[in-house]
Amino acid sequence: MQSAPAATFDEAYYQRFYFDKKTSVVDPAHMDRLGTFVGAYLHYLRVPVRRVLDVGCGIGLWQGLIARHFPQASYQGVELSDYLCDRYGWQRGSVVDYTADAPFDLVICQGVLPYLSPPDLRRALANLGRLSRGALYVEAVSREDYERDVIDEQLTDARLFRHRAELYRRGLRAHSRELGGGLWLSRQAEVPLFALEHVDAD
Repeated sequence: MQSAPAATFDEAYYQRFYFDKKTSVVDPAHMDRLGTFVGAYLHYLRVPVRRVLDVGCGIGLWQGLIARHFPQASYQGVELSDYLCDRYGWQRGSVVDYTADAPFDLVICQGVLPYLSPPDLRRALANLGRLSRGALYVEAVSREDYERDVIDEQLTDARLFRHRAELYRRGLRAHSRELGGGLWLSRQAEVPLFALEHVDAD
């Protein structure tokens, strides 16, 4: 199978998964809690956040959260969808090969990676490591989530790949330390961590 092409993410896709209240996967209360968690934990760890990249930013759910928790930070939204780039003015690009002049303090990649084939996923995970010099937030459903019945398959897009969690972790560990809750910290970041504050204590 191939990664989902850009044409997948047209107006009908966003109408179904974001704008129609009956079929929307967006939970504003969840997003508010998530933004509070990410913001509070990065403030606690004293990770400086001045430049933020939201790759696969969708309708820009993180834009307001970043403004609230990191008011001095710039926000860059990147999207594969021509429809959303035209509607919101995002920069067009893919997590697989997007490049920037300099890495970011915080990179967000939510709900994007399961649309990628295994080869593209490996490239995307390596690219996320290059793009972040600080923190990285990743949200991606895995095969284990389906097996443990924590996914509502009536709301979830059936076109998602069911990659194993270990495939995600293996790719992310090459560049980052896992902090928990979907947060990772670049191995290049000069942020002291206690051994119990991250999963791999090397």
